[in-house]
Amino acid sequence: MGPSKAKELAIRLQSLEEGTVPRFPGTTAERYEFHVSRRTRDLYGLSGAPFSSSGGVVFADYGQARAFAARINARSSLSPEPVQTLKAGTLNAMALIDEILHAVCAMYRERVDPAAFWKALDGSDGAVGPDGTRTGLVTFTRTFPPSAVYDGSDSPESWLDGTPAGAAVLRPGRAAVSIEELLLLRLENENPAFGPYRFLFDDRPLKAHAPVDPMLDAAEATLKALPALGPDGIDLPSLLRAPMRASPHSLAGQLDYMRRNWGLLIGDKLSKLLGGIGMLEEDERPGFQPGPGPVRVPSYAGLDAEYERFSEDKDWMPRVVMIAKSALVWLDQLSKAYGREIRTLDAIPDEELDLLASRGFNALWLIGIWERSQASRRIKELCGNPEAAASAYSLFDYEIAWELGGWSALESLRHKAGARGIKLAADMVPNHTGLDSAWMRDRPDLFISRPQPPFPSYSYTGENLSGDGRFGLWLEDHYYDRRDAAVTFKRVDFRSGETTYIYHGNDGTSMPWNDTAQIDFLNPAAREAVKERILHVARNFPIIRFDAAMILAKRSFRRLWYPEPGVGGAIASRFEAALPAEEFNERLPAEFWREVVDMCAAEAPETLLLAEAFWMMEGYFVRTLGMHRVYNSSFMNMLKEKKNAEYRATIRNTIEFDKDILKRFVNFMNNPDEDTAVAQFGSGDHYFGVCSMMATRPGLPMFGHGQIEGFTEKYGMEYRRAYKDERPDEGFVRRHEHEIFPLLKRRYLFSGVDEFLLYDLVRTNGQVDENTFAYSNGFGRERAFVVFNNGWERTAGTIYRSCRYAEKNADGSRPMASRSLAEGLGLEGGQGRFVIMTEMKSGLRYIRRSGELARSGLAVALEGFQCQVFMDITEVRDDESGSYAALCDSLGGAGVPDIGGALQDMALAPLYRPWAAAFARPWFDGTGVAIDSDALLGFFRIAAGFIDETASAGASRQPRLAAMADRCVAAADAAARLLQLAVPAKGKPTPPRGALAARIDSVPGAPEALLAFVALLPVAELAGYGPAAQALAQSWGMQRKLREAMIAAGTAHDEADRSASFAMAALGRLPPDGGTIEAPAPLEIVQALAQDDEARQLLGVHRWDNLTWFNAENYRLVSTLLASSAVVIGRTTEKPVIGILDDLDAAALAAGWCLERFLEELARPFPAGIKATAPKRSKTKKSEE
Repeated sequence: MGPSKAKELAIRLQSLEEGTVPRFPGTTAERYEFHVSRRTRDLYGLSGAPFSSSGGVVFADYGQARAFAARINARSSLSPEPVQTLKAGTLNAMALIDEILHAVCAMYRERVDPAAFWKALDGSDGAVGPDGTRTGLVTFTRTFPPSAVYDGSDSPESWLDGTPAGAAVLRPGRAAVSIEELLLLRLENENPAFGPYRFLFDDRPLKAHAPVDPMLDAAEATLKALPALGPDGIDLPSLLRAPMRASPHSLAGQLDYMRRNWGLLIGDKLSKLLGGIGMLEEDERPGFQPGPGPVRVPSYAGLDAEYERFSEDKDWMPRVVMIAKSALVWLDQLSKAYGREIRTLDAIPDEELDLLASRGFNALWLIGIWERSQASRRIKELCGNPEAAASAYSLFDYEIAWELGGWSALESLRHKAGARGIKLAADMVPNHTGLDSAWMRDRPDLFISRPQPPFPSYSYTGENLSGDGRFGLWLEDHYYDRRDAAVTFKRVDFRSGETTYIYHGNDGTSMPWNDTAQIDFLNPAAREAVKERILHVARNFPIIRFDAAMILAKRSFRRLWYPEPGVGGAIASRFEAALPAEEFNERLPAEFWREVVDMCAAEAPETLLLAEAFWMMEGYFVRTLGMHRVYNSSFMNMLKEKKNAEYRATIRNTIEFDKDILKRFVNFMNNPDEDTAVAQFGSGDHYFGVCSMMATRPGLPMFGHGQIEGFTEKYGMEYRRAYKDERPDEGFVRRHEHEIFPLLKRRYLFSGVDEFLLYDLVRTNGQVDENTFAYSNGFGRERAFVVFNNGWERTAGTIYRSCRYAEKNADGSRPMASRSLAEGLGLEGGQGRFVIMTEMKSGLRYIRRSGELARSGLAVALEGFQCQVFMDITEVRDDESGSYAALCDSLGGAGVPDIGGALQDMALAPLYRPWAAAFARPWFDGTGVAIDSDALLGFFRIAAGFIDETASAGASRQPRLAAMADRCVAAADAAARLLQLAVPAKGKPTPPRGALAARIDSVPGAPEALLAFVALLPVAELAGYGPAAQALAQSWGMQRKLREAMIAAGTAHDEADRSASFAMAALGRLPPDGGTIEAPAPLEIVQALAQDDEARQLLGVHRWDNLTWFNAENYRLVSTLLASSAVVIGRTTEKPVIGILDDLDAAALAAGWCLERFLEELARPFPAGIKATAPKRSKTKKSEE
């Protein structure tokens, strides 16, 4: 019943409710009965009369109505004609309508004419004669017998002639009573809403044996001629038909008409009328529907009237990125993955925690770590799953399960996870406990219960699930064969003999949770007990997820368990527990969750409180009740179903009301109650687009168990293991590594809302593309920008201005505001300024004119399900030469890997062209045998001009530049021989491979690195080798050009990066120009490298267990490249180099790749160093290598 209807009802009934109810002549002792024919009673075995007008009740209780309906339904097959299943609420409603119509007749006699129905009899006598009237009444009494007639203790004639004891009558006998009953029987048969159940009160056999119609026609004519009842001038027969005319096909509508219009007539039947409406609503409620119900666009209109009390975040809370793990299933999966038994929390491998941390997760939600209900486990066994555990949400108590190692194992995991920056999260289930919980044993008064089963069909004859000799627990029998989902179970106290029927936990959206018991939050002791358990959890976990938290909000708990009078309970039979608002508020005076939040703020302030809440209550939970975070199921449901306009409206409505709500949403793509993320979103662009949104939305991103691996199995809360033998989808995981994890590691840019702006993508036709999500956010001066097309079709348009949002002022006002995209990105704009940003997925950098973006917005084109995340957004001013303007124009909107590199490509294009021609693809893919000497000489001529722009590249420089080119060609030939790339002369055999060539061939990456090194030699010739050569190569971007050339030749990106890096390092560590060199001892080589930061990085030097270690593979590449590069440039020969390499290898192997031990091994005596003759040059010198 809505607020307006409640107000109307209160006004109409106020005078009656405050006074006394009048008694009417003829009603104190008479017993009216809802009309059920003798034929029906005989057919269905019905005896007695469960319906009565006297005393203001129809049934003695609702259970009587249910029992009566159940008896009829059980024998419906006996009917010669098909009959509709009779619901107790329907039966009760028909009886109520009949009862209230009798009350109207009684009021008419009391207020207007006490002899009205005697006059109606006179009218009947005038139409069919006294004998006809007598025949009609006797036949009626025989066909629809009162209890005394039906059981044979009285005859129809005697009953009609009798006068009830104590009744105030005008004439002897019950004729007037019977004509009234006969009139109401006519109305029942006329009433369309009664039609499906006419088999109960069908008057056609009666009419076949008596002049009923002419009798009643005359009686009604007489009644119509009498004075009207009330100021509206309505005659009695018309008044009695008013409800059915107002709502001909709805029993609930007719009762509601009576409630709204007949307040003074109803009198003390109001409570039963309201209960009848509630019972009818309950019966007509649709069957169980799984899940939280339909997701709708939120409206915050009502929330404005509520107070605002957000909880303050601690500094770590906005950055939380959480992943869920079903504990038992995860441990079983880890056991298989690591090849050893992992059964307790402390046995979770360090490597697994390292992996989570490396991916950007800093919160681990462990599902199912508390001691579970043994009754829950037994129920699942009895239902056919012998290896099931109890449900993770059917708890015995809040103690860490012994099978997981108990509290000590948790403490170990907490320590290991904390060392990696990972906080642990746990469930708290406040709404219910397990069937056989500690409270069920010791404090059964904390639960919602009743002394009798709510429905007569319930039986409890199965196995005792208690496991405790002091009390027994029985599940309703039909759970086991799945024919019913009872709302209660039976508890028997063996000590006192008391039997109670306790309600299962229930949220009204699906079947009752049959292994749980519902806590009664109208009980102050229950509320305090739950608070104590919450505080216990808060003191052990920094993050608490409150399961089904929405049930405990006052409005929800009232709707489910203690509804308003006249409103059907969302849970079967709970309309019987209806409470007036005043009483409900007296028993639950404050919001339970507000009290919990305040308690935790005082007692456990470092605890993040996360509520699982639906039903359009998300904003209320964070803004008023003070939860730090709340589930945002619309993210998953709307984006999965591509209800993009609805989800954009959800965001708009939220930011137009209060942005701070948005940052408290928990966004997820699946949760334990839903199908897996890959089952809902697939494994392609749709998934990764939505996942990118989740990683870049304000709030808390939450990943499901198995989501990253692409697992398809939905793990039940009772699972001990995964039933599908799934392996991680490596491609799916790699795509997360490339597209998602980098975003998670920069959550500081996205978690807040101060800089969050939502934009429209406006197409060329002026329409907004509702499938495209565009938004910006940031922290400090950093900004990020995201666009995602959550649709199949390609889209294009312009993003210029943000949607409106509310700016919160100190005075409480919230004026609407909007910003341009340029403002959202923090751009100054103006002439000569450019914005540069990185698209994270491609790694490309884009450049746009700031002024144009500020004036006209950003043009965007997206393929179906394409997502682009732009970060590292900077604004630069153009240089004097207009480099940025030229680059922007030349790119035409395209992206480049590196803006600096692109500018360099423009500036150094004359230099790069001859170098690329000299070292063409065949050189890098290993198919070439020589370099282009003419192109190389061209490079030297141009390069010399870059080094000294005033120098002349004339004839005087030609011999020197030619000598440089010759030395490079000689080095290339030497490298080709080492790598056996050169083709032997015709008729000559392939020369045998030397030790150095064999080593190069055996070290991964060495051939590629040597080829890259040779390609850098022209720069070394110009700069004189050593650090100066490396510096010049870096200033010219040669490492980048090497990488590009190698990738173009088919080298993998990672290998090209590695080879270019090692080649550049080798270039800088060769001795400068000079003649003969004397190699240092191996110890000196290693000591020099150990003090060289770049060399340490390339060698993979790291600390572990108080020692310094280096990477064996990287060591072999570094040593091989330094040795081979010295050989190919002619500084030494192969034999002495191999000797040093052998000594280094032996020492490194003996040291076990520990640097300190390596140095100790090298301190032993080594053979004398090598001496080599350098190639002829203008001058020679000695230098250390």
